[in-house]
Amino acid sequence: MIHIERLVTGPVQENCYLVYNEHSLLVIDPGAEGDRIIQEISRIGRKPIAVLLTHTHYDHIGAVEQIRNHYKVPLYVSPLEQEWLGDPILNLSGLGSHNDIPDIILQPAEYEFELKDYDFDGMRFTVIPTPGHSIGSVSFLFDDFVIVGDALFRGSIGRTDLHTGDLQQLLYSIKAYLFTLPRELPAYPGHGDATTIGREIDTNPFFN
Repeated sequence: MIHIERLVTGPVQENCYLVYNEHSLLVIDPGAEGDRIIQEISRIGRKPIAVLLTHTHYDHIGAVEQIRNHYKVPLYVSPLEQEWLGDPILNLSGLGSHNDIPDIILQPAEYEFELKDYDFDGMRFTVIPTPGHSIGSVSFLFDDFVIVGDALFRGSIGRTDLHTGDLQQLLYSIKAYLFTLPRELPAYPGHGDATTIGREIDTNPFFN
């Protein structure tokens, strides 16, 4: 049995997800508030084994080094955004509009995702490409839910006015890779509340 828990972190209310089974735990998009994430992991009582990123914008990576160093676990990222981890301009933390946050410069990820199936101690998922919000954005398809990063939101889609953003590419990604999933499948976005694939097919204004 796989469980998922959401932690809303940082000034832009980013969703960090803790996915775990009876033994182990995955940290997905630790955006900020590393101490609180560690506290919640301690409460759950499972062993963290990896940090996974849907994409590398600053609000999804701010607590990566704290989590990685605390638990001595590897980081996984799209090869298309590996270099963004160490570049505050590419990960947006260094833009003038974000003078209220420090520049984020991370060590390179130990592993780069392939678009394939993974099995982390019995937690199986498929990495699927969902670019458009950013070029390397990916989603994680588990048996009972999908984590979609900033591609798809409840009633909306990710913004496409940032570096490598592309509206037509994002609309295609959602239709080709997410809207072909089971309608009842829960979808967990990078911001805001969870939704289902069917709800977004039927009501998302970008497709209706």
